[in-house]
Amino acid sequence: MATDATPKFKNPDFRPIPQQPTDYGPPDLAAASAHDGLHFWQYMIAGSIAGMVEHMAMFPVDTVKTHMQALGSCPIKSVGIRQALGSIMKTEGPAGLYRGIGAMGLGAGPAHAVYFSVYEISKKYFSGGNPDNSAAHAVSGVFATVASDAVLTPMDMVKQRLQLGNSPYKGVWDCVKKVFREDGIRAFYASYRTTVLMNAPFTAVHFVTYEAVKKGLMEISPEHADEERLIVHATAGAAAGGLASVVTTPLDVVKTQLQCQGICGCDRFKSGSIGDVFRTIVRKDGYRGLVRGWAPRMLFHAPAAAICWSTYEASKTFFQELNGSSSSSGTVT
Repeated sequence: MATDATPKFKNPDFRPIPQQPTDYGPPDLAAASAHDGLHFWQYMIAGSIAGMVEHMAMFPVDTVKTHMQALGSCPIKSVGIRQALGSIMKTEGPAGLYRGIGAMGLGAGPAHAVYFSVYEISKKYFSGGNPDNSAAHAVSGVFATVASDAVLTPMDMVKQRLQLGNSPYKGVWDCVKKVFREDGIRAFYASYRTTVLMNAPFTAVHFVTYEAVKKGLMEISPEHADEERLIVHATAGAAAGGLASVVTTPLDVVKTQLQCQGICGCDRFKSGSIGDVFRTIVRKDGYRGLVRGWAPRMLFHAPAAAICWSTYEASKTFFQELNGSSSSSGTVT
């Protein structure tokens, strides 16, 4: 005798037959997980705002991290957070903590617009209507970072060169002109392969952790999900950013070496291969050189992710309410 299959016996394949999500919690939780009803351009604007707020707020910490990682391969004594910060303040003052912020401002907005819009579209496609599909979150994050890194990498290279002490560049445009004249267009993407190899696992861990922690926190007190939404997004983002940053620090050190090669005494790598950079770091600084800067990197990514996700989710909520009010009044969005 034929019987209907219960939900617990459904095939958990990567992309099940699309269906409307049901019984994943209270209505507001399902809506928060699915984030339906937004246009592509609204995802891009929300992501752009989140990315710029995140990077501008945490830029000084990123500058300290860059100094620590670049010095690991230079003929200068390696330093910790306190020494790196003290050196910057002594030689350049507070303004030194913000050198290169213009380059990040130019790159972060477009890159995060691509990042979040690709993630949302990929998540909707791969999840098949299941907001708890961790595999879909991970793969969607990888797709998002491959696309966004192609936009951000050139400006990230400019930013890191400007962040270094005694940088030979006067500003963003001066750096772009000199690098292009001396090394060509390839210099702007010298670290792209490393960046993707770093950000692919970073983003996979980040998104899976974020979605899982967010779901867990919202299930603790679903009746207060709306009131605690900001705290949930910030906490989940901080956990995701902190864990992912520590796991991928070695590749971030390699990326910094590739982007800063040839200036301020840093080595220049002939092949530009990841293996060559790894061997050079280990030979000069030991295996500890591969984790140099992990503390400021975690101190950057944990609060940065909290800021980014909170801003992003708040922007999406604004657009959802805007679309809802427009629809109810008969206005086409």
